[in-house]
Amino acid sequence: MQGSGRKLTVPKDVIQKMNPPKFEKVEDMANLTYLNEASVLYNLKSRYYSGLIYTYSGLFCVVINPYKRLPIYREEIVEWYKGKKRHERPPHIFAIADTAYRNMILDRKDQSILCTGESGAGKTENTKRVIQYLASVATSTKNQKTTPSNIISKLNGELEAQLLKANPILEAFGNAKTIKNDNSSRFGKFIRINFDTSGFIAGANIETYLLEKTRVIRKAPEERSFHIFYQLLASATPELKEKLLLNDAASAKHNYLSHGMIEVSGVDEKQAFQETAEAMSIMGISEEDQQGSLPFFPIRFFGIGFQCITCWWERFFQHLKKTFWSLL
Repeated sequence: MQGSGRKLTVPKDVIQKMNPPKFEKVEDMANLTYLNEASVLYNLKSRYYSGLIYTYSGLFCVVINPYKRLPIYREEIVEWYKGKKRHERPPHIFAIADTAYRNMILDRKDQSILCTGESGAGKTENTKRVIQYLASVATSTKNQKTTPSNIISKLNGELEAQLLKANPILEAFGNAKTIKNDNSSRFGKFIRINFDTSGFIAGANIETYLLEKTRVIRKAPEERSFHIFYQLLASATPELKEKLLLNDAASAKHNYLSHGMIEVSGVDEKQAFQETAEAMSIMGISEEDQQGSLPFFPIRFFGIGFQCITCWWERFFQHLKKTFWSLL
């Protein structure tokens, strides 16, 4: 075996053919001379170890979660992919988004991007990157001929900011730490972005499915409830905690709050809370409405029953979703 010096004897019929050296780290595995399981896995592994997490496979794009932040989503990278054909740039989620956008413009037909995979595969992150790309490419020059440039800049900046800040709010109230994933979406979502006849973003909406309501009051060991609980407890002022009945004296009396907290490595809950509040403000949600959205019900509704609490959370989640998407 290569690297270890060991020899391994295997039946001839299980050996799969190796591709020529020119296909080393090939960008599109549909071009492989021998397309077999061993070749696919070897190519994905070779690219991953070289920091190349995106690989094409025909019409599909295979993504391997690096579990670390990579400098491949900066604004200059967005500009580098704008208007380029897929084969002109290395595999990237931006290339997928650009292809869908250009096909929509040219063919005048709806386009879809489906992100699939098991928990922790990177579905949420890549969905955000698609929105990031479309928010940049489809809001940058809208109405330049008929609107003063300073107003254009303001309107486009607001729309782009709202598109980018919508997901963080949903993540705060709908994502949680699980055994496999520190930022696992506990619901499915279908995001629809609407464009006008000129190809510019005119609005957006979202549909959610299968929200894990039970996580509000019950979670598995080493897992957490929704992020917003921990953001709030780490960041709220004494006055706000008193108002929400979350002060230390009240918290100590309740089973839900008195058994410590599981921390997420690399996450600053106070900063995350500030980002959530900022996102709400950008979406046009007033400070009063923001405080009305905070999850104080584990205290106030303690003892009214499992069904009441979980149904309340679902209604609240749906109301939150409708509120900020209607602002776009």
